[in-house]
Amino acid sequence: MKPLRIVLLGAAVSIHMQRWANGLVQRGHAVCLMSQHPCDSKLLAPEVECIWMPHARGLGYVTNAGRVRRQVRRWRADLLNAHYASGYGTTAALSGVKPTLLSVWGSDVYDFPMQGALCSRLVRWNLQRATAVASTSRAMAQQAKSLLPARSRDVAVTPFGVDTVKFAVHPQRDPDFITVGIVKTLAPKYGVDLLIRAFAGLCTDAQLAAQPNFSPLRLVVVGDGPVHGELRRLTTDLGIAERVQFVGAVAHTDVPHWLNQFDIYAAPSRLDSESFGVAVVEASACGVPVVVSDAGGLPEVVLHEKTGLVVARDDVLALQAAIKRLAMDASLRGCMGSQGRDHVTQTYDWSTCVDRMEGCYRDLLKTFASHAVSDRTDKLA
Repeated sequence: MKPLRIVLLGAAVSIHMQRWANGLVQRGHAVCLMSQHPCDSKLLAPEVECIWMPHARGLGYVTNAGRVRRQVRRWRADLLNAHYASGYGTTAALSGVKPTLLSVWGSDVYDFPMQGALCSRLVRWNLQRATAVASTSRAMAQQAKSLLPARSRDVAVTPFGVDTVKFAVHPQRDPDFITVGIVKTLAPKYGVDLLIRAFAGLCTDAQLAAQPNFSPLRLVVVGDGPVHGELRRLTTDLGIAERVQFVGAVAHTDVPHWLNQFDIYAAPSRLDSESFGVAVVEASACGVPVVVSDAGGLPEVVLHEKTGLVVARDDVLALQAAIKRLAMDASLRGCMGSQGRDHVTQTYDWSTCVDRMEGCYRDLLKTFASHAVSDRTDKLA
């Protein structure tokens, strides 16, 4: 098929924006990335044309609309793909560029509209002005549709994928421990405190302690964030500080190393704004069985009882029981880990996700062209 000329509009500092840009140019498409949040050019393929725009303390989302419109025309782009329905979605809507695909990410449709009537109206307007809308998960697609008029168009699902070569099974587990781990920003909504409380319960579980030759448990927390200190104090208060390792923030390139040290991955997020479980998919790609809450898009990336276990959010005892079940059964961990790897390679391999985004672009252009013909026919009638 004919290569496309695509203008991407979004935060270039996000690894997901970088991967979309790089993945699309690798398919032979011409890509121009426009952003108020520049990244190191070394993170992008040389073929990606970059235009860094002023942020102007948030006013750039309005004042950069003209720049986007002129660039799309000058560059003869086939389409504009804006990422994030609030900030960059506003720039896209004000630019008047057609056709536009607006990709929603999470807090832009879950949290931002709840900040007041003005915020709600802005996001709704941005979504309605877009030619088409895409989401990373089915759950978030439904949330986006709830902000659109009744009987509105469908929302395409274009999930974030994973590089199954980099995220692969290379076990580096310590045989002296059963390691439970998480890789996440340390913010309240991600429920790391719930995991710590569940882990504390497991540390005093008599049934586990009575198991012959049972390796002791340890918890590894990879990431940093606003509640880092609070979580450390919680481990001290619960008397488990010596069994919990806080690694801090790591580069994304180092994440496979840490995932391959885990026997069990836990993601006990407590809010619907958990739009897509990228870290969960990455853990499964590394052959690690997962335990997740039923928040947002997390259950979509886990096959319950096959690749992992899904528990009710905010339920420490359910989380504790699920981790305990996996901790006591090495064969179950191995089976779920293997099936998790298979599921990711079949469904969330990066090349498959780029295929889906390309298909979304082709459908958008086809629909836009047919509507343009219909409009011309109506004017002539």
